[in-house]
Amino acid sequence: MSTLWIVEDHASFRRTLVRLLATESNLQCPLDFDSCEKLLAALSESNAPDLILLDVGLPGMSGLDAIRLIKERAPKTLVVILTVFEDDDKVFQAICAGAAGYLLKTSSGADITQAVRDALAGGSPMNPRIARRVLDMFSKLAPKQRDYGLSDREKEILQLMTTGLIKKEIADRLSLSVHTVDTYLRRIYEKLEVNTRTGAVAKALKEGLV
Repeated sequence: MSTLWIVEDHASFRRTLVRLLATESNLQCPLDFDSCEKLLAALSESNAPDLILLDVGLPGMSGLDAIRLIKERAPKTLVVILTVFEDDDKVFQAICAGAAGYLLKTSSGADITQAVRDALAGGSPMNPRIARRVLDMFSKLAPKQRDYGLSDREKEILQLMTTGLIKKEIADRLSLSVHTVDTYLRRIYEKLEVNTRTGAVAKALKEGLV
């Protein structure tokens, strides 16, 4: 059973999200908050959820400012942004801070629940328009030709990650076990000096590694 927390200041929308996700098997949403301050007060590594669905435009501390604090206190907790904002600066900030996904509130209920499941499975869910913006942003940045010491297999897995494949799909594509892919992913994260799949994909695209 995966645990999900929600941070959203719009009360009716927050309740709608709680009801929506509570109907999903193997998902539970025991806590929800209307501010990042309340979330951070409740958050510790010992009781951290598997995933936090986080708004950006909140009273007090913004969701963007909270991402790094969340990752410091609960490194294994995934953060998926759900917001009305789709401008490049906020998308870029969220990804660089460690967000595992970025969705718009105009997404359907089915898309939101699928995005949560994709993130929990190791994916990086994004609205298609946001994904296009991310690719455009990184394609405009001059690649830094740095050698991270990636093996051919690690580069192959990193390439598949940039296409959106999750661990099981990568394992199937390369005829490897999920455990073996996990081992490769840990090595890739270590060599690239990142902590998340999104961070690895962002660095690969930004620096022309694939």
